[in-house]
Order: sequence, then C-alpha cells, then structure tokens
Amino acid sequence: MTDPFLFDSRSTQCKEPFGAVSCGQRVTFRCRPLAREAFTHCALVLFHEFSHRTQEVELSCLGPEGERVCFGGTVSAPEEPELTWYSFRFWRDDDTGCTLDKTGYRSDGDLRPWQLTTYRPSHTPEWFGGGVTYQIFPDRFCRLSVPDPRGLVGNRWVHRAWSDQPVWKPDPDGEVRNRDFFGGSLAGIISKLDMLENLGVTTLYLCPIFESASNHRYNTADYTRIDPMLGTEKDFATLCSKAWERGIRVILDGVFNHTGSQSLYFNADGFYPTLGAAQSRESPYYDWYSFHPWPSDYDSWWGIRTLPAVREDCPSYVDYIIDAPDSIIRRWIDLGASGWRLDVADELPDWFIERVRTAVEESDPDGILIGEVWEDGSNKIAYSQRRRYLLGSEVHGLMNYPFRTALLAYLQGGGAEQFLDAMETLRENYPPASFYSAMNFLGTHDTMRILTALGADHTPPTREERAAYRLSPEERAKGLALVKLAALVLFTFPGSPTVYYGDEAGMEGFEDPFNRGTYPWGRENRDLMSFFALLGRLRGRRESLRRGSITWLCAQGPLLAFSREFAGERTVTVVNADRAEHTLTLPWSGGAPEERLTGTVLTPKDGILRLVLPPRSGMLLNS
Repeated sequence: MTDPFLFDSRSTQCKEPFGAVSCGQRVTFRCRPLAREAFTHCALVLFHEFSHRTQEVELSCLGPEGERVCFGGTVSAPEEPELTWYSFRFWRDDDTGCTLDKTGYRSDGDLRPWQLTTYRPSHTPEWFGGGVTYQIFPDRFCRLSVPDPRGLVGNRWVHRAWSDQPVWKPDPDGEVRNRDFFGGSLAGIISKLDMLENLGVTTLYLCPIFESASNHRYNTADYTRIDPMLGTEKDFATLCSKAWERGIRVILDGVFNHTGSQSLYFNADGFYPTLGAAQSRESPYYDWYSFHPWPSDYDSWWGIRTLPAVREDCPSYVDYIIDAPDSIIRRWIDLGASGWRLDVADELPDWFIERVRTAVEESDPDGILIGEVWEDGSNKIAYSQRRRYLLGSEVHGLMNYPFRTALLAYLQGGGAEQFLDAMETLRENYPPASFYSAMNFLGTHDTMRILTALGADHTPPTREERAAYRLSPEERAKGLALVKLAALVLFTFPGSPTVYYGDEAGMEGFEDPFNRGTYPWGRENRDLMSFFALLGRLRGRRESLRRGSITWLCAQGPLLAFSREFAGERTVTVVNADRAEHTLTLPWSGGAPEERLTGTVLTPKDGILRLVLPPRSGMLLNS
C-alpha cells in the first residue's frame, strides 16, 4: 500500500477489531479516499473461500475528513469458520471507478485482497505458549551407558566415543541409512532435569521415542513400544513424573503419515514374527498401505521406499492411532505425556488432525497439539487444498518457521521493517490463541545450527567440506553475539521460545546430520548457557513476557524495539543488529528502568530514554 491513510488493515482506525475474528463477530471497516477522486460510492467485496460465496456490502458515506472522504460500515463475520478475502470497489455517479487491494487502486488484473480469518473459539492451554520449550533429539542428548544393539530391529551399531561425528557418507549402495547410534536415553534425560529446570524449561519436546530402525526414529517400527535403546515404558513414566515435579511437561512427536518399512506393520525384512503388509494380503495391516502392485510398489513419503505412506482413511488405522480407548494418542497421554507435535501436518487430512485433537482433549482437557507447518498456517495450500489448521478444531498452535526465517534475515543484515511486517502478518492472520501458542525457535533437527547459520561467512558447496567445517575464532565471536540477540528476541516474543538441544551450549553444524551431533557435556559455552538461563528465568518471572500484548516501538534498519505489557507490567526489548554503535531514543513515562541483562539502572530525562547501543547488542528494560 502506498497510501496507508486510505486503508490499513492493521489499524483499528480502518478495521476493528484487529486481525482474526470469531464466528459471527461484528467487524467495522472504514476507508478514506481523497475527495478529489470524486468517488460517491464504496462497497466492501468479500469472497468466502470455503463456502465459495461472494458478498458485496455497500458502505455508507460518513462525510469529509479534511482532504478525504470516509466510507464505513459494519458486517458480521461468517457463522462458520472461514477464510475470507476482501477488497473495496469505488465508483462515481457516472459508473466510472476502480478496485482497491493491497497494491493500491487497480482497474484490472489479479487482485491481491486482504485476508480475514474467522475461527471458532476453543480452549487453548496457556501453559505451552507462556512457557519455555526444549527440543531433544533423544539419541544425542545424554547417555549413561553404551547400549547393546544386538537383537533390535535394523542393522544398528553404536559409537563408542560420544564425541564422534554422526555418519554422513553413503554406504556402498549409495544410501545414508542412519543406523549409527550414540545411545542417548530417557534415563539420561532424567539425569539432566535439574539443568533443564535451571534453563527455565517448562516443556520438553522429544523427537520420536518409539521403536525404530533409524537413529532419528521418524520411521516408526512399533508405536506401542519405547525404543529399547532409549529405555522402557517405566522410564518414560518416570521421566514424565519427575519432570512434572519440576513444573516441566513432556510432549511427543507423532509420525502418523508413514511408518518404517522395517516395522511391525509393514515388515519388509521379516524381522517381526507376525505378518506385515509387505508379506501377506492377509496381514491385519495390509489395508493401511496403497500397493500398485503388491508387494513391489507402494506409496511412500516423498518417494522414500523406507517410509511407506499409510492410508489415513483406513478405519483400522484411525482406530489404532486415534479412536480406540487404548489408541496410540490416548495411551501415551495416559502414561504421562501432555500433548503431541504432529510431524508433516501438511500430509495429514484436516479431519484426521481434528480427530487427533479430540482424542488429546478427551485424554487430557489441558493437553496441547502442535503442528509442523513451515509457512503461514492460516492460508496454507497443501496438495491443492486450502488447510484449516487454525480455525478452532485442529491444532492449538504451529511450529513458527516464519519467525525463524524473518529473524535470521534481520540479524544477517536485513531491515527490522521486514521482520515487523512478517510478524504482524502472522498476528493479523492467526487467531490470538494460536499466535500466542506458536512454537518459536532458532533451529530444529531440520535446520542448520543457529550458531553456524549466523556465524559462518559462507556455506561450503560440498557435504565433505560442510562436514569438516568449523567456525573460525572471528566467525564464532560474530555468531555468538548474534545468537544472543536472536535468543533475546526469541524469549521475549509472543509464543513459546523453543531451544533446540545444544544451541544454548554453542553447538555448530550445517544440515542433517551435522546439526544432530551429541551434546557437548563438559565443553559447553558457559557464557552462552548463562545467558539462556537468565532469559529463561526472566521469562518465568515476568507475566508480561508470558502473556503480554506486543507494541512495536522501533523497526528501522538494524534497530528493533518492542514492548510487552500485561496488568500494568511492561517489558521492553531493544536490539541493535549492526556492526556499528547506534543511539535510540524512546518515550518513557514512569520511573527509572532497570536493564535486566546487566542490572544497570537507567535514567530518563524529560520523558525520554536515550539508549546508546554498542555493536550487536541488546537490552531488556522493565517498568
């Protein structure tokens, strides 16, 4: 938009209320064309995507406002959850006119309308979005003894040295089979709960823990069994109970779009004594998969034959995973889990996700369901279908990849304006509960390590070079400074700050498997860990950081500042991402604020707070 005074969807002067609305809620629109345009009429044009209904509502002329004329009116949002696209049509008494969309006035071409999300309000647990999440790749976090892989599914072997690099070279057949294990265990996680509590962690998100042939365990072999190298069902229950004693909940990774080919259900290599779908059409699991023809060809996830895709519409599969009293969703919540993260949610039908949520909430009314979606989940199209993740009956929140993408772009030299715009797009499109329940992060098991992403001057072209790459002292110093700024924004932004294991310890690494190394016990970057722990404590102590509204104070070039406010408490985050010093002045009412990262008390003068920001530095102010 080149003329924000004409219409700005984020201003309550133009659209009220801000952002997404609940079913049936009244929404007021106002727009102000210049009087010299001589428009005498204006209509709000709405297209409701799911109902395929177009609606046109003429707005009243409310009279002149200086050099402009105001048109306005109020409409009711749809009674059912909906995604609505809207624009404005202006015309004169002689029937000449034009249409207004995000790009400005236009008379032809494809429209770029604004989005209005209509959702059905539902219960969303507050504990997740207000807390701090810690993601663990179980095989690589902590081992107490070297396990024996003999007799387990898959041709596994175990590194004797914890400090080894994960295998990344293809085998003689050209495959990377992920059969090298390090032996991290549930007991190992239990042994580190004090450390996690000190970091301020309130939620543990565990990558898959069920029996599997591969170290990542995203190719499930048996949903009912903890992988023996991780421990037992009793170990899982103990982890949940001991974590709960510290105010920490556990959520699990649910991989329900595909299984492993070496699984109880498919059993391609005959490891399990019962018949799998690849062995017999008489298998109870045969209908779970799509063969064409059986058994040599079958649907698989992205064509990877070791990951045969399941038919989510198969009644016995739905019963097994979701609906039965002892279904997988219900079973593990009954044993202590507080929710699930759905792997590759784009691959799961909306109705399937909806039924998973029902099962979660029937098992634990305060249980959480988070979906893996890499884009704006409010308007995502997957497999030619517009998805309904956030409309009130599916997930409570999503993994916030757009947050990571926008934050890294800003810290790597982009303008803070673009970060603000990306985040305001989400805030405008998402229902408030979903925005505040987003899983925000700097890295995951599917991205390069944040220290490498922010510190490396370049990405080597070959995997061999990336495997050997270590940050130089100069790169590491730059990376550490920028990681601190990233963490400062992460821990003070709406949504659950999520730390990928070892990022707080200064781990490096490019893509999988270089981002999945073992936790560097005894070699942690203590300064970085102390910084993360401080942010975790501040998040836990300040209600404004857990639940507060957000107001942008500055987003200009390398300078970013925003405040969080709740019940009279205010916390202000300030970041200078530049290599040069900058000075920022902020209006300041009230007393002298404390800079919480250093304990320094600052002195405003005449209602102005003057902040001198060294290169690549940040502040956290309270009032």
